[in-house]
Amino acid sequence: MATAIVAEAPLLRVQAVEAGVRDMHLRLPFKFGAVVLTRCPQLFVRATVEVPGLGMATGFCAEMMVPRWFDKRPARSHADNVRDLQASLLRAADAYRRDAPATAFGLFERHYAALMAAGASAGETALSAAYGQAVLDRAVLDALLRACKEGFTAGMRRNIVGLGPSPLAPELAGFDWTAWLAGRAPATAIEARHTIGMLDALDADPDADDHALPTRLPDVIGRYGHRSFKIKLGGDPAADLDRLDAVLAVLDRLAPGHRFSLDGNEQYADLDTLSALCRGLRALPRLAARPDALLYIEQPLARDAALDTSLAVLQAPAPLLLDEGDGTLDAFPRAVAQGWQGVSSKGCKGVYKALVNRARCERAQGLFMSAEDLTCQAGLAVQQDLAVAALLGLSHCERNGHHYVDGFGPAPDAEAERFAAAHPDLYRREGGRVRLAIDDGRLQLGSLLAATGLAHAADADFDHLQPLERAADLV
Repeated sequence: MATAIVAEAPLLRVQAVEAGVRDMHLRLPFKFGAVVLTRCPQLFVRATVEVPGLGMATGFCAEMMVPRWFDKRPARSHADNVRDLQASLLRAADAYRRDAPATAFGLFERHYAALMAAGASAGETALSAAYGQAVLDRAVLDALLRACKEGFTAGMRRNIVGLGPSPLAPELAGFDWTAWLAGRAPATAIEARHTIGMLDALDADPDADDHALPTRLPDVIGRYGHRSFKIKLGGDPAADLDRLDAVLAVLDRLAPGHRFSLDGNEQYADLDTLSALCRGLRALPRLAARPDALLYIEQPLARDAALDTSLAVLQAPAPLLLDEGDGTLDAFPRAVAQGWQGVSSKGCKGVYKALVNRARCERAQGLFMSAEDLTCQAGLAVQQDLAVAALLGLSHCERNGHHYVDGFGPAPDAEAERFAAAHPDLYRREGGRVRLAIDDGRLQLGSLLAATGLAHAADADFDHLQPLERAADLV
């Protein structure tokens, strides 16, 4: 399968792919759906590419390997989930390494179907099967941009990846990708939407340390000035409505004029249970007073049901957004046919999927995109995710990695200091740590967008990573 080569999009060949993991321990337990996460490996990938006429360049990316998100089947353990993600990366690396020259998008397009089929044959979910290619594509793009000595915004505006009409998205036939990309104008700041987990305390800590990271919702709001939030649900309408009412009482008092999304993480068993939640939401006095405060309801139904269940009878108080159900490139159009209106952008799902889905939103009236965070960590992961969200024109982005891990976690101090020096608008030094800087609820992106490569002017320290083979031991 091959796409038309877009003029001036460089060809490249992947010469080497290396990977390692970092053991990330959460300072607070994070409950999403039926899972409580306390530890998770972070994957780092380094790709070396050759660009004719420009020589060799190396690019980087990082992404968490979160168990029980990519695959929630009860028979699969946390270690099984991580091994699937590891296998997905190794297949993508084998396919890309030493392959014939292609544009960056052409490389993705050439191998997408075969890699997804291989993952399915191995018994993996679509999200797990797509993970390896999604992560590797970012490292390849970073290397391409560095070879061309360009930043992410400038490179994408001239369609450096060669994005064009593709059989992978037949409904976008005739879409002028080059003109669309040329018109992208990323903002230099983005609002951080704070995640309120199901275990997060809602009262202030009277003994809070000004130099320590906050743990309770009022202290978080006081520290960062958030105005946008994401509230986790558990699948029981009555319990979720009680919890939501308590959360909104805090937000109404401390963040007047706030906005929020709800995240069901596939926990609602069926349409009847979801309908009960929607009835309760419509009757909730705090929401009735400000109905526009609810932005959308994210993935309340299981991923398979999202594509097979019509929402025609559901009187939801806000549009439904596809997240875990967005496993394949054709998932969003299929979900739209059932009544879903939104789709998430996530680094673990791939930059090309995000671009394709954003184009779908702009072509069809009433569709929208959000930026969601699978606990993106300081450094490569959060910076690349933010840069993509800005390119997509999104005004707010869920951020939670900085809340559950202090600064750069177990990364060497020298690595954290390099990132802080290269991106002083995004990080601050406090309490002896380098931490993400969120002021007045916003993140500053200027240094990311100005950096040569994909949003970073500092690199991760590969010498301090553990072998990829250890990943399944770190859950």
